[in-house]
Amino acid sequence: MKQGGYCLFDTALGTCAIAWRESDAGGASPAVTFLQLPEATAAMTESRIARSSGARRWSAPPPRIAKLIERVREHLNGHPQDFREIALDLEGVAPFARQVYEAACEIPPGQTRTYGEVAKALGQPGAARAVGQALGRNPIPLIIPCHRVLAAGGRPGGFSAYGGRATKARLLELEGTTSAPPATNLKLNFEGPLQGDTAPQ
Repeated sequence: MKQGGYCLFDTALGTCAIAWRESDAGGASPAVTFLQLPEATAAMTESRIARSSGARRWSAPPPRIAKLIERVREHLNGHPQDFREIALDLEGVAPFARQVYEAACEIPPGQTRTYGEVAKALGQPGAARAVGQALGRNPIPLIIPCHRVLAAGGRPGGFSAYGGRATKARLLELEGTTSAPPATNLKLNFEGPLQGDTAPQ
C-alpha cells in the first residue's frame, strides 16, 4: 500500500504545493503525484493540493522531495531545471494523456511546441484539441511542462493554473522564451484575481 503526503513551499512566484506517494516499506523512491502552482492565497493552494492528492494532512517532505522542492525554487527564480528524471505517479491517468505528458516532458526549457505538433508527434495529427484538453488536466505542471505547448502561430493557448495565460507567459519568460507575451512582476499569491484558461485556441 502506498502512503501519501503533501507540503507547501514558498517560491518567487508565490506559495506552491507538492504531493507524493511512497511504499510502506520505503523501498521505492517517492513519486510525485501532484504539483500545485500558486493560487490566489496560500490557503487556497493548500486546499487544492489536499483535495487533489487525497492526503489527510501536511507532511515533512522526504529527502528526495525536499531536493526537488529546491530545484523548483531555482527554476522559478529564473534558473531553468531539467525535470525529466523525476519519478512521477500517474495512476488513473488515461493512456492518451500519458503519451501527451511524455511528449511535453521532451520539450527542453527555452523551447515550445504547438498542440498540433504534439499531436503529429503522437501519430494523431487531427488530435490537437485532445492534446490541449489532456494538458489542461495535467496534475503535475512545471515538472510536466504543459506551459511549453502553445496554440498555432505562437499564440499562448490555454493554461489551467490560476492566472491562466499570464501565468503561462511568466513561466515561459523565466525560461527565456518570448513566444508568448511577457507577464511582468506577476506574484500570484499577492495579485488580484485573473481568469484561468483551459482550452487551446
